[in-house]
Amino acid sequence: MSLPTRPSLPTSLVLALLALGLAGCSGISNPFSTSEAPPPPPEVTPTLPPSFPPQDIVGRWGLAAYHKDEDRARTEAAAANQCKQPYVITLGPTGGVMMHLADQATPTELRLKGAPGNKTYIGPAEDPPGGQQDREVVSFDGRVLALRWIDSEVQGRYGTMVYVRCGPEGEKRPKPKAAAKPRPKAAPKTAPKPVQPPVQNAPPPAR
Repeated sequence: MSLPTRPSLPTSLVLALLALGLAGCSGISNPFSTSEAPPPPPEVTPTLPPSFPPQDIVGRWGLAAYHKDEDRARTEAAAANQCKQPYVITLGPTGGVMMHLADQATPTELRLKGAPGNKTYIGPAEDPPGGQQDREVVSFDGRVLALRWIDSEVQGRYGTMVYVRCGPEGEKRPKPKAAAKPRPKAAPKTAPKPVQPPVQNAPPPAR
């Protein structure tokens, strides 16, 4: 009884399969593979010196926020009125500043981090400049500090933070006193008349 013969593979196909197997063993890339090379790691922004030292923002600040640029001037005025309940920034134990991160009830020591393009960020020291927990310094002139959250979701909730420096006492300025009404000028006193000395009688002639 004869066994059924198996269909033989074409010689060209056998050679191709052997070539693919050898390529896989030798580490040569498979031309039929669909896997892509992993993307290169993102570039880390170098940390540069900030545009101002942390001591420059230590103090008492009135705080407010805006979402539209046209509201900034009005927001600065609102922040100045908050000096009766100021936001206090102090130096941290390792040279940073004590401020709040988003959604945190207690302050954390943050760092001022410079970046290319004369940018300055405030955020955790372990994160590179421009990290998701950072705030970018929009402007700072010594009296008004504006900070923008890098995280777009946090920025959408909080808006751009505006800090206006309070006075030495951080209290509401007293109202100026009303000017006193000028008193009417008194009439000039007349000079006293000179007193005439008494007339002495001439002594009687001697006899």
